[in-house]
Amino acid sequence: MSTATSQFGTQLGKIKHSLREQIDTGILSQGQKLPSERELSELFATTRITIKDALVSLETEGLIYREERRGWYVSPERVCYNPLSRSHFHQMIREQHRIAETKLVRVRSEMAAGEYAHALAIEQITPIHIIERLRFIDGRAVLFVENVLKADLFADILAEKLTLSLTTIYREKYGYQTQRSRFDVIPTSAPAHVAKALNLAQGQPVLKICRVNYKQDGELMDCELEYWRPDAVIIRIDSVTQQTIY
Repeated sequence: MSTATSQFGTQLGKIKHSLREQIDTGILSQGQKLPSERELSELFATTRITIKDALVSLETEGLIYREERRGWYVSPERVCYNPLSRSHFHQMIREQHRIAETKLVRVRSEMAAGEYAHALAIEQITPIHIIERLRFIDGRAVLFVENVLKADLFADILAEKLTLSLTTIYREKYGYQTQRSRFDVIPTSAPAHVAKALNLAQGQPVLKICRVNYKQDGELMDCELEYWRPDAVIIRIDSVTQQTIY
């Protein structure tokens, strides 16, 4: 290893250690904005490239996060998410003494294709509804959700209040119970529409969860694509509970 590389690694480690200590001791509090990259480079007497590397590394650890064109912030405590839980999103967040909010972004109907057709195991022309929702914790957008429904199973569902639990609507309006779910958890980069909703730069890391749901007669009825800010959540699987309400 060259001397220059060694010095860079040492300097990077010192910057990360200093910022981590300030977060751990509360000098930099949860949700607080960090000084700009230019200001940090002056404080640490180094280049902005070195500062950016340190910040990206701390972001990977979940200690800080960035908002597109706004800067860097100290991450709040992660919420604990058990995909098998019976709690719907608002209840899950409320039980962790946080504040939840859901906003309807867009609803559209189209013929299933691409990822949607694959997730729903569709092999012929099939109309679907796509419900896009943005979910907030303590006022911060952390989760973008696409619910993809087989249209022929959900007549007039688009007239319902879609910021509420869809599982409750399924049960009360259609008599559907989720008998089985399959989950794929995929670290990936944010697509353009997701990045815009979560105020990320396109291509920033997100945690993607694809959930496919089957009703009580075994028929596949819908899937959900969740895109989480990775610093906002920890996935904890507890097999004691078996049904998710979302």
